[in-house]
Amino acid sequence: MPLYKKIEVNSTTTIYVWKVEEDFNWLFRNTSLRDVSLARLEGMKSEIHQRGFLSVRHLLNEAGYTDFDLFYDENGKPNLKDGKHISITHSHNFSAIIVSSENVGIDIELQREKITRIADKFIEYEFSYLNKKERDYVRKLTVIWGAKEAKYKMCNSRSLSFKDDMKVEEFKLDKLKGKASVSQNEFEKAFDFHFEEFENFTLVYALEN
Repeated sequence: MPLYKKIEVNSTTTIYVWKVEEDFNWLFRNTSLRDVSLARLEGMKSEIHQRGFLSVRHLLNEAGYTDFDLFYDENGKPNLKDGKHISITHSHNFSAIIVSSENVGIDIELQREKITRIADKFIEYEFSYLNKKERDYVRKLTVIWGAKEAKYKMCNSRSLSFKDDMKVEEFKLDKLKGKASVSQNEFEKAFDFHFEEFENFTLVYALEN
């Protein structure tokens, strides 16, 4: 299908979401790839990952770019040649990008019961306000994971610990936003995050305060 959702966050920040329903051949046939991207695509063992990768290139087109405008730094963070910031995510049959003149991060996750079994791997402070027995426990965990993943992408540091260095303040699901922070040694940064839920997926995006 074409573009699933477009979100105008502010005057310089836009999100593009794609629901991947096309087969590999259609996605591949209708986009152009650099040699390095083609090699990366061919190295993927899962077709769903290949289709997610290609759908991101279609999202680039929606934003006025191509694969030739995208490059990655030494930490694997994506960048655009015109200096705009970009963050990329895909999960199962959804992919999304956020493009902005400021540092931003994005993540999309399928809401799954499985997340409850790994919660203690990425949560510490947040257990102070979470209730494991509440009906929305999985949804809240998914928001927290997404917020931390988005912040991780923004900080561009592989040494950050989701559990020890990142904090998500208590939030309400019906407010669709919250506050979070990263603190490691002398590095401290505050963030606002926003989220949307659709088709059992949670989309989270973060901006620096």
